Amino acid sequence: MATREATWAYRDDHDEFARTFYRRFGDGVVSSIGIGTYLGDPTDERDASYHDAIVTALESGINVVDTAINYRNQRSERVVGDAVADADVDRNAIAVATKGGFIPFDGERPADPGAFVRSEYLDTGIVDRDDLVAGQHCIAPAYIDDQVDRSLTNLGLDTIDLYYVHNPETQLKANSREAVYDQLEATFEQLEERAAAGDIKHYGVATWEAFRVAANHDSHLSLPGIVERARAAAETVGNAATHLRAIQLPFNVAMADAFTVESHDGAEGPQSALWFAHEAGLDVFTSASIMQGQLAAELPDDVAAKLSGETSAQRAINFARSAPGVTCSLVGTGSVEHARENVAAGRYEPLGADAFDAVFE
Repeated sequence: MATREATWAYRDDHDEFARTFYRRFGDGVVSSIGIGTYLGDPTDERDASYHDAIVTALESGINVVDTAINYRNQRSERVVGDAVADADVDRNAIAVATKGGFIPFDGERPADPGAFVRSEYLDTGIVDRDDLVAGQHCIAPAYIDDQVDRSLTNLGLDTIDLYYVHNPETQLKANSREAVYDQLEATFEQLEERAAAGDIKHYGVATWEAFRVAANHDSHLSLPGIVERARAAAETVGNAATHLRAIQLPFNVAMADAFTVESHDGAEGPQSALWFAHEAGLDVFTSASIMQGQLAAELPDDVAAKLSGETSAQRAINFARSAPGVTCSLVGTGSVEHARENVAAGRYEPLGADAFDAVFE
């Protein structure tokens, strides 16, 4: 797993970057730009492209890789594992994150997805039918426990550095908010046990809508509520402190809700997700930093003029990692060329707090 000694040594090996490129994560440091692996067809050709891109990034100064078991039918996890093993980088210098929640296919989409889910998960008892939402999503403890095991195998790792419960707001389509919190607490207990056993180092919650929408939105989940349930889970298991460490949410020029929407109750009133997470000691990993490629083509002129970078993609990345409280901004990196462009974005200083606020004026 990523260690203090190895991550700091990695930082020292890449001291040509701007001084703000690496940021603290736990007792170590991580790059403020990370590798995303969501997009792409489930093909051998795409696997090869991802592999070379990840190796290039890891050897060039980026030490965060983010994936999920359902991405590209488990292929993304497997290629991440291969790339981490093949890169000329100490594995202990790399923070590997993955997620569980969506039922994953195995290598390719089956001819009958429903039959696959029944035979692989329902008939085996891994998933209780009552816990399955929309035929594809489950965050029950036994299921997440199974997914941790499968992810460890796919990645070829002894320890996952950061394991996310994936889009728990999906459960709100069929369950009450209180029921979702109850299930999250039970699953956090399972993850606390896996952390105590050394199978994961930290865990978190990765979302699409839950933390950046208004409090009265159907998909809203409260960050204070999540933290409270994680602390209760740690106490139940007997851990001295919770291993809840991070959240993940979208953040970019066009989707800045995590900074602007105040929907989480703080000590002095409602706060945005970014401010609450910062004050609660949670690390924030942002997704969709270039809006799945859309912001690589063009940024609003008034915003682009305030950001550093040679390309629109680099300026968009630097906007995302400039937000207060952000530890790392994830960028889909499916080719060597994209890896080099993304690494180069880290050579520019991000915006300071006043300059970032000025973007919204």
